[in-house]
Amino acid sequence: MATTVSASGPTGVAKGLAVVPKPLALLSVYDKTGLVPFAEGLLGLGFDLVSTGGSARTLVGAGLPVLAVSDLTGFPELLDGRVKTLHPAVHAALLARRDEPAHLADLDRHGIRPISLVAVNLYPFADTVRDPTVTLDDALEQIDIGGPAMIRAAAKNHPDVLVVTDRADYAAVLAALGAGEVPPRDRRALAAKAFAHVAAYDTVVADFLRRGAAPDASESPGSSPLFPTEFTVAGHRVRCLRYGENPHQAAAAYRRLGAGPQPAGVLDAIQIGGKELSFNNLLDADAALAAVSGFAEPAVAIVKHTIPCGLAVRPALAAAFAAALAGDPVSAFGGIVALNRPVDGATADALAEVFFEVVIAPAFSPEARAALARKRSLRMLTLDIPDQGARPVHAPWDLRPIEGGLLIQEPDTGSDDPTTWTSVSQRPPTETEWADLVFAWTAIRRVPSNAIVLARDRAVIGVGSGQPNRLESVRIAVAKGANRAAGSVLASDAFFPFRDGVEAAAAAGISAIAQPGGSVRDPEVIAAADEAGMAMVLTGRRHFKH
Repeated sequence: MATTVSASGPTGVAKGLAVVPKPLALLSVYDKTGLVPFAEGLLGLGFDLVSTGGSARTLVGAGLPVLAVSDLTGFPELLDGRVKTLHPAVHAALLARRDEPAHLADLDRHGIRPISLVAVNLYPFADTVRDPTVTLDDALEQIDIGGPAMIRAAAKNHPDVLVVTDRADYAAVLAALGAGEVPPRDRRALAAKAFAHVAAYDTVVADFLRRGAAPDASESPGSSPLFPTEFTVAGHRVRCLRYGENPHQAAAAYRRLGAGPQPAGVLDAIQIGGKELSFNNLLDADAALAAVSGFAEPAVAIVKHTIPCGLAVRPALAAAFAAALAGDPVSAFGGIVALNRPVDGATADALAEVFFEVVIAPAFSPEARAALARKRSLRMLTLDIPDQGARPVHAPWDLRPIEGGLLIQEPDTGSDDPTTWTSVSQRPPTETEWADLVFAWTAIRRVPSNAIVLARDRAVIGVGSGQPNRLESVRIAVAKGANRAAGSVLASDAFFPFRDGVEAAAAAGISAIAQPGGSVRDPEVIAAADEAGMAMVLTGRRHFKH
């Protein structure tokens, strides 16, 4: 006769002719934090425990009664532990529906005891492959097989089997069981979390294997060997945010998971004081970090709505901040500041004179902390800021959501080489103009298209961005630059389709231009520069940023 099982009811109690045995919990975790208290709680609720390998040794070492998986399967662990739970006595025990008499009859016929709870977390594959020197053999050994199989089986049958993959859920599960039963809605939430956990794990495995594999070339039209036929993204929630871009939008921040070293970003920063970071703070701080990461000298970026309204490099950090602030002091109000050097007292005193939301830097001196701590709402963030050349070789793909889909591209990383640029005007740039053109071209990559940047003495003095035509962006940048525009240089993220943009720059007294070239009207555009006595170089590389 088939037995019936309750995950929370009395144990060993007769119900008619059927005896209800103790519910069975299978515990097999790599991360054993909180395992013993969780197991003790389950024992107190009337569960029997079955476990494997290191988990079993931990529980036995704590003096808890534990069955070995081999006691259920009748088989010892095989292949140095590679095969422990891959057995019908485990998976039938997980997949059997308790409301299906034929399933219960199968279990009874084969002497299989149902499993009512599974707690599993997986081998640390992501931690292993974060080391760029990891060998293929070492990585393969960290690919968990039995764990995901048990998680998926339990999650599939979650109305009857509780599945716990996060130690943070141990207390809540014990409390729900102690209150009588885990509600169906909570069981479903645990199952969804379990499938997401396995999906993220498998995503990192695929990412690692893809990096050393032959290209995934397809014969279908429009295919590319660079991108896989199927693609998944893995992330781990870092925090829930107060709201998104607007108060009516819910939001959260996730850290991307992938193989190999991951680039440090604003989510890795340590916050010193100030209010909680908002969605917009994080977006702008990320843009500010990107703006200063391309410079080897002391650099300061001031960002508003992801646009660097101020950016400058100088031999001293305080001077770089002063030059960045002078670029657009009106727009700087309420902005985000990134500095690629530790903040000293003099720089902090200058920062404290302006209202900023966030200041992010590698460190703050004691004097700087004291000066900025007086601004109670200011968030100070510390994060090592690498230069552009120190970023990981395998930078994460740039993902853009569209309605019903996702666009994926390689990130626009790497440094442009000014030695490959071509001077196409009758007058070549002077040494000073050349230095400013290189600076402006580095800055232009961080400005939304159509993008125009005016620079002078390696500081941004005017930005035109996000306009549907390039001429309007030139006019806005010139207006921002005001009387400083005369003698400055201009960078354009894409070619000039007509000579009118160059003529507007010439009328403002701009002396040199860097642009990609490639327009059918390049000769007309170059002629406009020559007529005005301007220098023009073609970079041969576009930097659209939509």
